[in-house]
Amino acid sequence: MPFPVTTQGSQQTQQPQKHYGITSPISLAAPKESDCVLTQKLIETLRPFGVFEEEEELQRRILILGKLNNLVKEWIREISEIKNLPQSVIENVGGKIFTFGSYRLGVHTKGADIDALCVAPRHVDRSDFFTSFYEKLKLQEEVKDLRAVEEAFVPVIKLCFDGIEIDILFARLALQTIPEDLDLRDDSLLKNLDIRCIRSLNGCRVTDEILHLVPNIDNFRLTLRAIKLWAKRHNIYSNILGFLGGVSWAMLVARTCQLYPNAIASTLVHKFFLVFSKWEWPNPVLLKQPEECNLNLPVWDPRVNPSDRYHLMPIITPAYPQQNSTYNVSVSTRMVMVEEFKQGLAITDEILLSKAEWSKLFEAPNFFQKYKHYIVLLASAPTEKQRLEWVGLVESKIRILVGSLEKNEFITLAHVNPQSFPAPKENPDKEEFRTMWVIGLVFKKTENSENLSVDLTYDIQSFTDTVYRQAINSKMFEMDMKIAAMHVKRRQLHQLLPSHVLQKKKKHSTEGVRLTALNDSSLDLSMDSDNSTSVPSPTNAMKTSPLNSSGSSQGRSSPAPAVTAASVTSVQTSEVSVPQTNSSESSGGTSSESIPQTATQPAISPPPKPTIPRVPSTRLLNQSPRPSGNTATNSLKRTSSPHKEESPKRIKTEQDDVNDDASCLDMSDHEKMETKDLLDTELDTASQTESLQTVSLQAPQKMPSTDLSDIPALPANPIPVIKNSIKLRLNR
Repeated sequence: MPFPVTTQGSQQTQQPQKHYGITSPISLAAPKESDCVLTQKLIETLRPFGVFEEEEELQRRILILGKLNNLVKEWIREISEIKNLPQSVIENVGGKIFTFGSYRLGVHTKGADIDALCVAPRHVDRSDFFTSFYEKLKLQEEVKDLRAVEEAFVPVIKLCFDGIEIDILFARLALQTIPEDLDLRDDSLLKNLDIRCIRSLNGCRVTDEILHLVPNIDNFRLTLRAIKLWAKRHNIYSNILGFLGGVSWAMLVARTCQLYPNAIASTLVHKFFLVFSKWEWPNPVLLKQPEECNLNLPVWDPRVNPSDRYHLMPIITPAYPQQNSTYNVSVSTRMVMVEEFKQGLAITDEILLSKAEWSKLFEAPNFFQKYKHYIVLLASAPTEKQRLEWVGLVESKIRILVGSLEKNEFITLAHVNPQSFPAPKENPDKEEFRTMWVIGLVFKKTENSENLSVDLTYDIQSFTDTVYRQAINSKMFEMDMKIAAMHVKRRQLHQLLPSHVLQKKKKHSTEGVRLTALNDSSLDLSMDSDNSTSVPSPTNAMKTSPLNSSGSSQGRSSPAPAVTAASVTSVQTSEVSVPQTNSSESSGGTSSESIPQTATQPAISPPPKPTIPRVPSTRLLNQSPRPSGNTATNSLKRTSSPHKEESPKRIKTEQDDVNDDASCLDMSDHEKMETKDLLDTELDTASQTESLQTVSLQAPQKMPSTDLSDIPALPANPIPVIKNSIKLRLNR
């Protein structure tokens, strides 16, 4: 077994005074016999989950990396000859493949890919790597699915070598030759390097530092395997969606090992939950004191960088230049993770008292029974290749939507499930590839008003604008790429998700979300026929908005009495009755308790955020945007939500005529607001049949009135900017 249970043993005997981390240990207690028994039980519990790779497969990976390493050396010698280097240099020019990530840490699972770095001497250019080395790989019969991503933030060659997926980065060092015993942790190697090489080296440098900063590598690895499995089972393993990625989990486990240097895995898992359920965020987690290298590279330092003060859960990489690996964490994702830490502590307390087994820790909670309200995002594309690109872009921006939802004064929590799901087709006869994400919502209780309206239109629109703009600016966008969002209640999820996903069987209402005509007695996602801008109901004007305003666009409506789950080019309005007595269900709340001797860094209190009112644009443009064309109207927000009896009772008849759409462009702001009010309906009117529908429209041809702060101006060509109107009515 390559991952044995290791007690304090030889490492402690050889280096009894070795000090790890920025503080003294919490406990130096040696493991008891009961701890060893529990650790063995932990190993047996982990086996069925495939977290251990067989020795045969491990040797196969080593063999493949050896072949790849020989290819690199051969290629560098060839380049050296072409560039007329002296024969004495060519014979010792070297070159080497380094690994990082889960494989280098020794915690990779069955079938996992390998992250690798090709290190070359100074006379080998990056262009050589993406040309001659790429061609050399292409000639290898074991290599399949070869592709180069040269324009990425960290340029990479991706391939499948004899069945093992490998990502290869490139770094050129300012050395004439690459010695076999090269230690990439040496900061002097970063001098005079291209920024892309520094980024490429960062993964190896961080991984190597982590392994050098833990007291016992075997105990660290087994503990990390358990924590990673737990995080994945509990849907909190995703850096891109605002949770933690592999390196962040590794650093948290490493910090736990530093605080309990003689403990073994069963104890370390328990102490992990103890430490981080009580950690006083935003105190940073540091494995070592940051070092100054005078290389003028940007490092994480809230004393110098104001933006670093806003990081909610900083976990700082130990290698220079130090960075926060968790900059994507939001209020909601931190709340979810801290609650999971607390639940993990409660379960491991039971395990140590022999009141529960390890299997309980790895039971997957049912995300789809946890909340009463969900936002469902759907992304679709006409081909599988386009879907992969489109889904990747949409997923990378979901955290922007979560951040916007968090700023709504009536939303306590927005919890995105990192797992995506195949979505039902909009048209069974049409070739279409659809992917779906689900976000759980928790609403605040209301006291001053019996009925409150929550308008999510702005939040959805900011998100869709961002996705479309980036797709167009990166020249990835195709006209049939779509994105849509809709509100769904818990009892309707069974109509959208596979039965095995929902796990817990519940009695479903017959008026649930049907795939051909999504109906519910309390839900309406009908089309806003005149495409007027939705006016958000009360949100706190003092909250910071990620965007200055939300624009409107022109679209063409066509009646569609029965359509599928959702379509990007749709305008959706949802009026939902939300009982506030249930709005307190939440998995959230950070702990204010502190754990002794762990967080000695001073707490970083962010300065007050600028008070920028969230004001939507209420003007529809009929001309090209001007360079400084901010047409957002500054209007006072309602300080309280309207009562139920104040809701308008008139309904505007849907118009099919193209001229009707065009006439909307000439409306005054007041008229458009009146038109919007006409579309609001009384939910509890007994005679009204309410249905959840999503109607496909032609791609609107107008652009928002203002640009997003983080996206450059749109090109002049027509684009689909979708106006989703999702409004929820909260009833006590």
